[in-house]
Amino acid sequence: MRVTFLGTGTSIGVPVIGCQCEVCTSTDPRDKRLRCSALVETDTTRILIDCGPDFRQQMLAQPFRKIDAVLLTHNHYDHVAGIDDLRPFCQFGEVNIYADNDTANALRQTVPYCFEEHRYPGVPAINLHVIEPHITLTFGDIDVVPLTVMHGRKPITAYRFGSFAYITDMKSIDPAEAALLKGVSTLVCNALRWDGFHHSHQLVPDAIRFAQSVGARRTLLIHGSHHIGLHEQSILRLPKGVELAYDGQTIEV
Repeated sequence: MRVTFLGTGTSIGVPVIGCQCEVCTSTDPRDKRLRCSALVETDTTRILIDCGPDFRQQMLAQPFRKIDAVLLTHNHYDHVAGIDDLRPFCQFGEVNIYADNDTANALRQTVPYCFEEHRYPGVPAINLHVIEPHITLTFGDIDVVPLTVMHGRKPITAYRFGSFAYITDMKSIDPAEAALLKGVSTLVCNALRWDGFHHSHQLVPDAIRFAQSVGARRTLLIHGSHHIGLHEQSILRLPKGVELAYDGQTIEV
């Protein structure tokens, strides 16, 4: 199974508009971070995790083929604003989106024209499915288990694919949910920056402690802001087994 990081940045992306810091002016492509999204693929199945405002740009760099499922983590703009850009993939048939109840309800309000009984021509053909935590979803040869993590006070969805787990925008996790990550060898989780405090996101030290508690052999950090520093310098500060993911990176899991 392959995982491609389409975007690894925070809600405003990197570079930040109007910022002249060393990260935002860096020429290293690993310091350019679009909003968070990923593809999980086998030779026969393709799953998209989140569909944010940079989706169109992200997919122009990928082979054009069917998306079997779109898994949404939550309803914030940087994770769902690209829903309308799924339109070209409707050439392969209706696109199936999976989300928790709150996210599904929010989509019906933000893109209501996608769910009207009589849709006008050209509207994305979308099937919206409400999912529940811990109930396994099967798409082709990929099984997925949704889990719940806390984005501040907001419950959002994480996903486990066998020995691989993808978590974004987490601040905390209930011990019972964390126990369901036992056996994960490759973990993707969010880390906003190194220092300070954030009410709804992990910082790098939080993410490192979490990865160690899970026991993952390999951890890749996503949802980084420009305050996380230059990629080439930040990776030197990370312990063995923890790395900073970057846009366009592909890993085998």
